[in-house]
Amino acid sequence: MNVLMIGAGMVAQTHVLAVRDNREGARLVGVLGRDPVRTRAFCATASATLGYDVPAHTDRAAALDQKPDMALLITPPDARMDHARALAAAGIPTLMEKPVERSLTAARDIVQTYARAHVPLALCFQHRTRSAARALKRRLDAGDLGALVHVEMRVPWWRDQAYYDAPGRGTFERDGGGVMINQAIHTLDLALWLAGPVARLQAMMRTSPLHAMEAEDIAAALLHFASGATGVLSATTTAYPGRAESITLTTTRAQVHLEGETLGIEWLSGASERSAPDGDVTTGGGADPMAFTHAWHQSVLEDFVTAVARGRPPIACAADALHVHAVIDAMERAARSGHGIEVAQ
Repeated sequence: MNVLMIGAGMVAQTHVLAVRDNREGARLVGVLGRDPVRTRAFCATASATLGYDVPAHTDRAAALDQKPDMALLITPPDARMDHARALAAAGIPTLMEKPVERSLTAARDIVQTYARAHVPLALCFQHRTRSAARALKRRLDAGDLGALVHVEMRVPWWRDQAYYDAPGRGTFERDGGGVMINQAIHTLDLALWLAGPVARLQAMMRTSPLHAMEAEDIAAALLHFASGATGVLSATTTAYPGRAESITLTTTRAQVHLEGETLGIEWLSGASERSAPDGDVTTGGGADPMAFTHAWHQSVLEDFVTAVARGRPPIACAADALHVHAVIDAMERAARSGHGIEVAQ
């Protein structure tokens, strides 16, 4: 499957490595960027990594004339809308970096654009592809763990000021917000995938003295899930030096702790289980935001390629991404109002 990448920013090299190692026949046939010099330089590096020539484009029409089979849309959120509309109109299945857009309204616009065109759209919520997360999802769906009672989400990450000094980073105009829509969105998505939708919440979102930025670097929420379970969320980029994010589930049969690729289950019967990877698996929670394996992006790419080929839903569909947006939107509204907020459905 021939892949066009749109965007050549921070995460682009991760996607190049994912393409290099994919086992489903994906091949990078071009990169579309805004800056000709930067795009050519990136393509030279990508060509060396992949072992074949990757053309650089700065004109979208010319790039689409190459008839790619799918697109990787990895621009910042504020540069997303026009590309998405063009790709949907051209019938090109699209795998998009999170978030869909800066606001819930804009995200809905993009998702509806693809839906009306009957073109597949999926998000790079790569935490869903981790083996421990998939194993837990299977056990929850099978009912092995009983009913869900409570969910705890923690994202104790660190970013230094240099990270936020990059133009537009941590602003509402470019990114749509701070720690929730940029970092904690992954853990929130994973928790929603495991525990189901949130119906109502209360929240606080603040900017700490540790960062000079527009949006929040600390967020906390109390959640009421549609299932009746409760939940708490704590997310920050002020927790030096940064630790792995985690999700803890209390069920009627066990206490379950998922941290990175480590899964532990403490059964009420007194038995316990634990599975962990060999060696350390860094998740990008420290000062280097790119300190994580490309294997998770590779899994998302392979899933999307096979989903398109077989006509099945991808592991992280656009509808799920809208609910994550809706929860973050509700958190923002609740933080401003000081009251409990219903999550838009």
